[in-house]
Amino acid sequence: MQTQQEHRATTPAAPSPLASFARFVLFGGGVGVLSSGAVTLLAGAMPWTLANAVITVASTVLCTELHARFTFGTGKRAGWHEHWQSAGSAAVAYAVTCAAMFLLHLVQASPGTLTEQIVYLGASALAGLGRFLFLRLYIFATGRRSRNQATTPPSKPSLTSPPPPLAVLAAA
Repeated sequence: MQTQQEHRATTPAAPSPLASFARFVLFGGGVGVLSSGAVTLLAGAMPWTLANAVITVASTVLCTELHARFTFGTGKRAGWHEHWQSAGSAAVAYAVTCAAMFLLHLVQASPGTLTEQIVYLGASALAGLGRFLFLRLYIFATGRRSRNQATTPPSKPSLTSPPPPLAVLAAA
């Protein structure tokens, strides 16, 4: 069993929020743009909603791995727990893109491919921002105990110890 100090030495430092966001945009946006084209191609062979679901599942698995390893700096593969949590956020993203496309077709009976792509990518960007916040703050959050680490009960604060700095409180 590793001590906490040994664990810190072997665990890569998490990137800053700005670096994480840039990586999230690069990986998630890159996969998203490829997914957009794939949905359009696949929608020629099946209903658009089904094509979107298939591509959403495949891109979510790929992105979860990329985000675990590179975006949020865990340095390891995502486990089943992270994949299921990420899948939940992807389900919300799927609902957002479907709702956007439904509204587009409600407003315009036969929109062109370019209009569909603009609406789809806009909805994907909005859903992606929400996913970034969820993944960074909950799924791959740093400073939290992992499920594999031994749990120790928190120590009671001493009346003589100073309060924690505001930065620590803001990060929690």
